[in-house]
Amino acid sequence: MEKLILTFDCGTQSTRAMLYNDKGELVAKIKEPLTPYFSLQEGWAEQEPEMYIEKLCSASQKLKAENEDIWNNIVAVSVTTMRDVGICLDKDRKPLRPCFIWLDRRKAQCPDKTAPLTRFITSIAGVRRVYEENRKAAKYNWIKENEPEIWAKTDKYVMYSTYLNYFLTGNLVDSIASTIGHIPINYKKRKWVNPKATMLVPFKLEQDKLYDLVYAGEEIGKITKEASRLTGIPEGLPLIASGSDKGCETLGVGAINEDVASVSFGTTATIQLSTKKYIEPVLFVPAYPAVHRDRYNPELIVYRGYWTLTWFIEEFVKRFYPNDECPICEKNLDDLILEIEPGCDGLYVEPYWSPSIKRPEARGAMIGFNERHTVAHIYRAIIEGISFTLLQGKLAMEKKTKIPVKKVMVSGGGAQSHIVCQITADIFGLPVQRVQTYETSGLGAAISAFVGIGHYPSYESAIENMVHVSKEYLPNKENHEKYKAIYEEVYVKSYPRLKPIFKSIEKVRAKHFPYDDK
Repeated sequence: MEKLILTFDCGTQSTRAMLYNDKGELVAKIKEPLTPYFSLQEGWAEQEPEMYIEKLCSASQKLKAENEDIWNNIVAVSVTTMRDVGICLDKDRKPLRPCFIWLDRRKAQCPDKTAPLTRFITSIAGVRRVYEENRKAAKYNWIKENEPEIWAKTDKYVMYSTYLNYFLTGNLVDSIASTIGHIPINYKKRKWVNPKATMLVPFKLEQDKLYDLVYAGEEIGKITKEASRLTGIPEGLPLIASGSDKGCETLGVGAINEDVASVSFGTTATIQLSTKKYIEPVLFVPAYPAVHRDRYNPELIVYRGYWTLTWFIEEFVKRFYPNDECPICEKNLDDLILEIEPGCDGLYVEPYWSPSIKRPEARGAMIGFNERHTVAHIYRAIIEGISFTLLQGKLAMEKKTKIPVKKVMVSGGGAQSHIVCQITADIFGLPVQRVQTYETSGLGAAISAFVGIGHYPSYESAIENMVHVSKEYLPNKENHEKYKAIYEEVYVKSYPRLKPIFKSIEKVRAKHFPYDDK
């Protein structure tokens, strides 16, 4: 019998149920599209938690229906989800309100002043603003201020993955590698923050509202009778802890050493390293516990990374064609941008369609238009802008680790594009490799499960057997030199010069075009 792992990859735009064997082959897959979020006000992004359960059940039942002959070969289940999605549960473990999606931009006011010593230390370290922005970004603080009646009923505040784990097993338990968000976690020690350690901790949350943590590879519980009825998963199968979607992607491409970067071309674009030591890329921007128990994942994030390409096509190309008759799609544009020189004839993109904690004033910008520019130029400029930002993250993390990156492993939907991979190789000046599947989050979860049940003795052994390079892109030296000049003469200089303009935009909007951002 060929042993199979059932994994669920629950992201922003879809829930995918997948079967993997111990060779890393994707045996079967069902994709259930979902509405990413609804927005009652500008800057809000919410979704009903029950919808996620419905999509998981639907995907699982459809996968079973198409694979009845091998369904009983499943030996374990693992779940990986998007990060920083907070859910309020009552005493009966029912959601009290819609959950906050990571794209939600509302902020708490945090009227309680930070302790004087904390203000002094963070000011001296130059991270006072980052510290305060982290406090305001914690969605439970917003609930406390704006929906106190909801917070009074909240018995547990959990992550998306925790909620799914509870549905499947009846246990309110999650992996430390999945518990990633604006919550009081000591990522270095891989445990909840000591409630007595209040100084320099931006996140304050009652301990009794938290849940139990386990390491990736450990058993969370068994599939319950009710979960089996709703999903079709055999009752009693073990649910093995894995990690977040980005952490599983990094494991799924085999990037477990400091000299290998993992780049994810997803809705959120990220670059991660795997380090043995805890290294913060920026103070108060933590390195997260990796799925591999002895590693951390420092990272840089481009929010709405490859979402920006979809947004551009939907808003500026397809909408002008009736009945889905648009002749231009991602594949067509990939072909068109092959004819465009690196640098897009002087067109440059700042890819900050969503700001970050470090750059809360940031906005997207396109600079350098002239009469030669076409839709394809803009499309390529967005790809280049995202890659320049990821390159900046790589260089910053290399300064911390003192270890140069030798190659880049890519994953996510954007990694299916040959031109995206080649542009990345040219900008980074490094070999870029992709593995046998772009569904690397699911693959990483399957690796964790196979290690967890003892099928493989270590993550290294599992990776050797389950991760296989399928394509390599070598940098074009001439293009790399051009990109290096653009990075040094344009990219590095542009944000500092645009920053005061971005701040002025916010001042003008706040004064003359106010909106309720609560």
